[in-house]
Amino acid sequence: MGIRLMALALIPMLPHLPFGQSSLSTSPLGIGTVKWGRTEGLKHAPFSLPDDATLHQLLDAAEAAGINVLDSAPAYGLAESRLGSLLASRPNRFHVFTKAGESFSHGASFWDFSESAIRRSVENSLRLLRTDRLDAVTLHCPRHDLSVLSQSDAPAVLSSLKSEGKILLSGFSVMSLDAGLLAVPHFDYLMVAWNPGFLEHQPVIEAAALARKGILLKKVLSSGSFTSVSPAESLRAARNLPGNPVILAGTINPHHLRDNIAALT
Repeated sequence: MGIRLMALALIPMLPHLPFGQSSLSTSPLGIGTVKWGRTEGLKHAPFSLPDDATLHQLLDAAEAAGINVLDSAPAYGLAESRLGSLLASRPNRFHVFTKAGESFSHGASFWDFSESAIRRSVENSLRLLRTDRLDAVTLHCPRHDLSVLSQSDAPAVLSSLKSEGKILLSGFSVMSLDAGLLAVPHFDYLMVAWNPGFLEHQPVIEAAALARKGILLKKVLSSGSFTSVSPAESLRAARNLPGNPVILAGTINPHHLRDNIAALT
């Protein structure tokens, strides 16, 4: 056995658990891919996009650990197109959660939740990810997320796209407590910010778990900024939340990925 295969064999395995009431079984850790496709407008130290060899190392380590969730978005620059290429040799190994509603260009985000924009976004994601059905599409909300629920066509459009067989699951990325609680009955899963220093949206997690909706956790590592709580402690605390949440942790470093895996096993 080569050195690389031996190293992969030593990575502990994560379980697969039901994702809400859906047909998916998901690992408790997923990988965010914003840094796989975009360098601008992020709350991180300057970095360069990783090459394909590095991303294949990350995917190798993810597979060895049982990680089967990748989170992407049109607003993540090249991330969707790179995933389409990278996963061509790994069919049916990962569930790709992508988004709609936000685009990013020339250093700024733009939002459009009209029916035409959501449909155009989904069709483009299908093309870039090289698939005929998306596992999941999350409404990528701005700070005024309540208006996405009350003043846009987007929730109804996602429902129609599910009926048409173009997406399997619909989700909502929570930016406010009121919108998060209102969204629970209308989506298959919620994406919620949580870490030991930010508990304001925990009622959404509890409501989603009670309703047997899937839960994606963002900001668990607080963009890499911690003081009194270590990243490992934050990951373990997140895993103990109700509802079998999937913790999304973005990384372009295979060593950091292995540390995250170790914290949850």
